[in-house]
Amino acid sequence: MKSLISSLLLILATNLTLSAAKPIRILVITGGHDYKKEQFNKMLASLAPEIVFQVAELPAAFNMFLPENRNKYDVLVFYHMWQTITDEQERIFADCIKSGKPLVALHHSICAFDDWPEYWNIIGGKYFHKTTTFKGKEYQPCSYIHDLHFNVKVVNAKHPVTKGVSDFPVFDETYKGYYVEKGVTPLLSTDEPSSTSLIGWAKKYGKSRIVVLQSGHDVPTFENPNFRKLLRQAIVWVSKK
Repeated sequence: MKSLISSLLLILATNLTLSAAKPIRILVITGGHDYKKEQFNKMLASLAPEIVFQVAELPAAFNMFLPENRNKYDVLVFYHMWQTITDEQERIFADCIKSGKPLVALHHSICAFDDWPEYWNIIGGKYFHKTTTFKGKEYQPCSYIHDLHFNVKVVNAKHPVTKGVSDFPVFDETYKGYYVEKGVTPLLSTDEPSSTSLIGWAKKYGKSRIVVLQSGHDVPTFENPNFRKLLRQAIVWVSKK
């Protein structure tokens, strides 16, 4: 009898602990690119109760990288394509992530900051709008195609970001010719010829985990249950120390 009571108390205590667990607070950075806000926010809301979100738009969002504001969120999610940035903003931005604020970067975020190479190092990729030489290699302007049906392939099914996700179709935008940093952990790929083959990866920058998901252009992807699962698992994984 005592054993049964002890077991019931343990279960109750565990459930209370789980119910009291704080959700992961994500700060979604936007700006520099139009998107379907209502549907995008519905996707973010679908991640609750495990994950809660707030949205900050650049340039005002630069203030959120300041040390005094970093305790207001747990994970950064990039969905911006901002270009202009001062030297001081660069320093504070990079320090925020390097010192331990994890990041999930989506879609056109790899098109941002054409003249700031350290951002390319942060996310481990870059869509080039102009001929650019980086790390000794010349890259031509990249290309994109809207509204294509193609297949997303899971490269590493054992990774926490892709666990439980099988290959799946999407209706999305492709990018081709972008830079991907050597040494990233491949997560997702595609054989669509209008796309660079690697379309999802993980890496570290300073103390932070980084995940990049190249998909995410429009409503069909926002509503895709596989993409939502990848986004949720990416946020959870990067948030862990």
